[in-house]
Amino acid sequence: MKALCALAILTLAGGSVASAQTPISRAEQSIKPEHIRVYDRFISSDDFEGRYPGLRGGQMAAEYIASQFALYGLKPAGDNGTFLQQVNFVGMKAVPSETSFKLVPKTGPAIPLTFAKDYTVANQTLTKEASFDVPLVFVGFGVTAPEFHWDDYAGVDVKGKVIVCIVGDPPSTDPKFFGGDALTYYGRWTYKFEQAARKGAIGALIIHRTDYASYGWDVVRNSNTTEKTFLRDDENPRLKAASWIHLEVARSLFAMSGLDLDKEMAEASKPGFKAFQLPVKLQAKITSEVRPFQSPNVVGMLPGANVAAHKPDQAVMYTAHYDHLGVRAGQPGDNIYNGAADNGTGVAVLLEMAHAWAELAQKPGVTLPHSVIFGSVTAEEQGLLGSEYLGQHPPIPAAQIALDINYDMLLPIGVQQEVNVNGAQRTTFFPQVQATAKRFGLAIVPDPRPSAGSYYRSDHFSLSRVGIPAFSVDAGTLYKGHDHEWGKAQEKDFNDNRYHNFSDNFDPSWNFAGDANLTRFGMDLGWQVIHAPHSIEWKHGNEFEAARLASQKQ
Repeated sequence: MKALCALAILTLAGGSVASAQTPISRAEQSIKPEHIRVYDRFISSDDFEGRYPGLRGGQMAAEYIASQFALYGLKPAGDNGTFLQQVNFVGMKAVPSETSFKLVPKTGPAIPLTFAKDYTVANQTLTKEASFDVPLVFVGFGVTAPEFHWDDYAGVDVKGKVIVCIVGDPPSTDPKFFGGDALTYYGRWTYKFEQAARKGAIGALIIHRTDYASYGWDVVRNSNTTEKTFLRDDENPRLKAASWIHLEVARSLFAMSGLDLDKEMAEASKPGFKAFQLPVKLQAKITSEVRPFQSPNVVGMLPGANVAAHKPDQAVMYTAHYDHLGVRAGQPGDNIYNGAADNGTGVAVLLEMAHAWAELAQKPGVTLPHSVIFGSVTAEEQGLLGSEYLGQHPPIPAAQIALDINYDMLLPIGVQQEVNVNGAQRTTFFPQVQATAKRFGLAIVPDPRPSAGSYYRSDHFSLSRVGIPAFSVDAGTLYKGHDHEWGKAQEKDFNDNRYHNFSDNFDPSWNFAGDANLTRFGMDLGWQVIHAPHSIEWKHGNEFEAARLASQKQ
């Protein structure tokens, strides 16, 4: 462990920096592929035990990142003058033998459901026991979207009841209406649980459909029958039962109500749908294993001149999650989820970025007009929870953070000639992103799977939710010396064989030249942000515009 630390520091100390005409171009030239390689090899080593939140390896990773921030000269932006922003979590795992769901009609026999096969459930209220016997209310897609004149909750009272809703968005081919083929946040399961709780429901059953969800029931089952992690101190309303039900269970539920599921789902897809109570109750008992724990975000910053002058800031923030999936105890052989690509690469990029920015800030004659913030967040794999907490507790007011640029899993397999900046097009900064990408020899490519809602699945989304313009820097599939088919094959091979698997290990043959270029690209964008004549905003009508305006009024 000590040898690896020394290697990381010595490698960064070596090498010369080429001369350049401007401070930012000189700083960008200091970003080296070999630096990123050393960081990635170190943070994904077995010593860090898969970097699981709340366990030894995760804490070690956080402290290592904090030590690097301190070494570079960043200012602590965590708790009590430290780089660590402690986050309180609670892990919840339903006990199958002590958890039961039963559909009880007004007349006829009840139908008991089987955990994992028919339904999944998590108790968001963080109590060991929860039980209820309450009516079910069908609310279509469970969406309240004023900008689309759509409200599935209109005219129905769901307080103290359990709602039943469909996964995904109301079907649309119009990009201006629920995003057309692209999934909006209204279609995400997280929104449906949140909105049900806001409306006063005590539970929600999401009807799974593979074609609407873009993944099968096995994904739902595997993701929701293990421990689920929640923020302990989140003050938003919560559900006693945040649940999914299999499509065939939904068919039985509607059949026992004298209704045809396909017909009712079709009606729910049309404007003017009216929610209604079903003549069936859900009788439930949920017993959970409860595990409180802490895990920190690591936050450092270079304060800008405006901070010293007590003027409003216009900061750029860089983020990357450091957590991964830990260790599978008792498994013979390799049982460590090292996460070298996911997200050792993002951590490595963030550290190299911080190092370059810190050296730039220390150059004679260089003044940063606004702050540069670096956040390596925890519990991304648990549902973007570390970044959610960072968004709720930023080191400076959210209204004074002009942009977040996130890095999450950049395969180091060559020099990328494409970049996916999905979300940048939502902001007033997009023309600058386009021009900068062109200068860096990067063609901007669209989200390859808009129906899967990838924008809502990485840490930039947590910052968006509090109004901060944000996007991730991802690679496309075209690499120097290869065609698109080669890139697609490499991506497929990784997703099929290494993603979230024990085989996501550091590979000595990896080529980090492209990751270094994407690091320079992000640094250049940040330089433009802190020197822009005015702050970046969401384009008018964007779903996060209201949160931005609200933060600016605080």
